[in-house]
Amino acid sequence: MVRPMMPLIVEGLEKRFTLHRLWEASDKDALLAEIAPRVRGALAGGAAVLDGALIERLPKLEIIGNFGVGYDGVDVRTAAGRGVVVTNTPDVLTEEVADLALGLLIATVRQIPQADRYLRAGRWLEKPYPLSPTLRDRTIGILGLGRIGKAIAKRCESFGLDIAYHGRSRQADVAYRYFPSLVEMAKAVDILMIVAPGGTETRHLVDAAVLEALGPQGILVNVARGSVVDERALIAALAKGTILSAGLDVFEDEPCVPAELIAMDNVVLLPHIGSASVHTRNAMGQLVVDNIVSWFDGKGPLTPVPETPWPR
Repeated sequence: MVRPMMPLIVEGLEKRFTLHRLWEASDKDALLAEIAPRVRGALAGGAAVLDGALIERLPKLEIIGNFGVGYDGVDVRTAAGRGVVVTNTPDVLTEEVADLALGLLIATVRQIPQADRYLRAGRWLEKPYPLSPTLRDRTIGILGLGRIGKAIAKRCESFGLDIAYHGRSRQADVAYRYFPSLVEMAKAVDILMIVAPGGTETRHLVDAAVLEALGPQGILVNVARGSVVDERALIAALAKGTILSAGLDVFEDEPCVPAELIAMDNVVLLPHIGSASVHTRNAMGQLVVDNIVSWFDGKGPLTPVPETPWPR
């Protein structure tokens, strides 16, 4: 275990395995040199990163259990090249993140946190809160129509929103409008909902050109990875009125949030809490444990990632 993880994971694994806590070692290199020839499993997720160099130091590594549906903190290419299985925690967090995404969207459009601050400051005694923008007659474009993207789209249907999506390819079983170009989708929608995975392929995919295309009534919501958005370009777009507002649960350099964003009143900022309920985090933690146990019981991984050398 590279970094601390929730007690449920620690306790679940310690029942079956010898668990080495790398972060507790005063000399991490010395501990790695001692245990590397014996380590067959490792854990990643959040601040716990498993890069290629660390993977290469573990010659008997068989499986990496990742806490989270996103696994950009794991060098999956190096792992796959070594025949190492990587697992993640899909499905168990889908509904929670989709709920949060819609909550963040509504909070951003209807300015719920701003109205709360207005009341607390006693300003309602002076005059009513100004009228807000609306969800009515808007179109939402979803960047990344995977499990979570589809759950968000289902909720958006209930709100009467027109739905479009952009991804690497059109999905045959999806009736929503597909745009092969992200810029073209941004021109056609009022809300850009980001649910794409992180990593080098999607880094700064949402750049100044996309924000310009989204337009002055455009709203951006990001519940995926901060790296997908060019944060400096977003700050400039919000400051200049290139887009109307943004709701952000993720940032490029977490937990550090740019002072410019914190100072803006046309953004809603959350501390990366998309799946952060007790129920869902426990389910995620249990799936991490179950994947590791299943592997060493000879039953294979339960939720291997697509890049992993294992039949899904």
